[in-house]
Amino acid sequence: MLLDIAILLLAAAVFGGMFLPSLRNRPRWRAMITPLASIIGSGFLVLGPILQSRFGVLAPLAMAVLCLVAWAFGAAIRVTIAAESEQATTTVARFQSLSQAILAFAYVISVAYYLNLFGAFAVALTPWNSELAANLTTTAMLALIGVAGFRGGFRALERMEYGSVSLKLAIIGGLLVGLAGYFVTRVHAGALIFSPPTIGAWDALRLGFGLIVTVQGFETARYLGKSYDAPTRIAAMKWAQMLSSAIYMAYIGLLAFLFAPTSEMLSETAIIDMMRVVSPILPAMLVAAALAAQLSAAVADTSGAGGLTAELSRGKLPPQPAYLALVAAGIVLTWSTDLFAIISYASRAFAAYYAVQSLLAALHSHGPRRMGFAALALLGVAITVLGTPAEGG
Repeated sequence: MLLDIAILLLAAAVFGGMFLPSLRNRPRWRAMITPLASIIGSGFLVLGPILQSRFGVLAPLAMAVLCLVAWAFGAAIRVTIAAESEQATTTVARFQSLSQAILAFAYVISVAYYLNLFGAFAVALTPWNSELAANLTTTAMLALIGVAGFRGGFRALERMEYGSVSLKLAIIGGLLVGLAGYFVTRVHAGALIFSPPTIGAWDALRLGFGLIVTVQGFETARYLGKSYDAPTRIAAMKWAQMLSSAIYMAYIGLLAFLFAPTSEMLSETAIIDMMRVVSPILPAMLVAAALAAQLSAAVADTSGAGGLTAELSRGKLPPQPAYLALVAAGIVLTWSTDLFAIISYASRAFAAYYAVQSLLAALHSHGPRRMGFAALALLGVAITVLGTPAEGG
């Protein structure tokens, strides 16, 4: 009972604090919200059970490696942001166009990922909790977003972003308090669980490659140029990555020692059943966070895909064809594969984008930094080729 009250109080405090004018009106904080929302929305709800079931006691180490790889790719993109004012050579311009085309494709897959997660959580606590019901919900949301895009109806949904992020961070704060309280009780009972990894080193590496999308989202700071200058966007990306990494490490660091790996952890909504043990109020809170987060992320990426299409065609193509392709691809992915495969596909698509961005960073750098970014580009290619789904790990 006391833990439930603590969860609610902290969640309410975080939510209220997010709307303090002294915080909300800071340009750097406002710039940080978009990448922070995208990073946490990308995988917070599914990543914990996946890492726990596959890596066991080494889950915090796997999480740390994912965060470090994301930071390295973020460093490459920060170099390209700083170089925006420079006159682009023909080679640089071509690679920039290639990276934008890859990113538009990655957005198509990521929207399918977000809305498949939306569908799974939307029915999780209902009597109609089934794969069919989840897929039908996902298809309906894809159609809704497609229609909204065609009719220019994203503005109202985009205005919900700050509220959605505030709700998500508040619920995550409550979740961490709940996990910390439960962790303390397990320590006092001498009942912490130290589970060995269930996969070998090679499979673990490939699974890690397939999970890059769960720490993806920092690149959105690069495309806020109409609202913020380069130094603000660079700082916003750094702070978003540091805060999200701290949240992820606390989350996985607690979760890894509280549950024994089971086959049920490899389901889209496994976190709901796991959190029932911690507190009876957490499942409903997590569903609320999932629905708000996945819808806002899907809208943002749909809008981004449309904008990139118009930009790549130099205004010759409107965003509408991108919306149509996105909805069609999302429906095909929804009915032909599962969420874990979509996570892997999205990870590999974003890794390809990061590879090109790393190559661009190498072109803008000199000496050891150039070699480092070139090696990072090769890592991006390796992730694109070798990433595998959680169920295939």
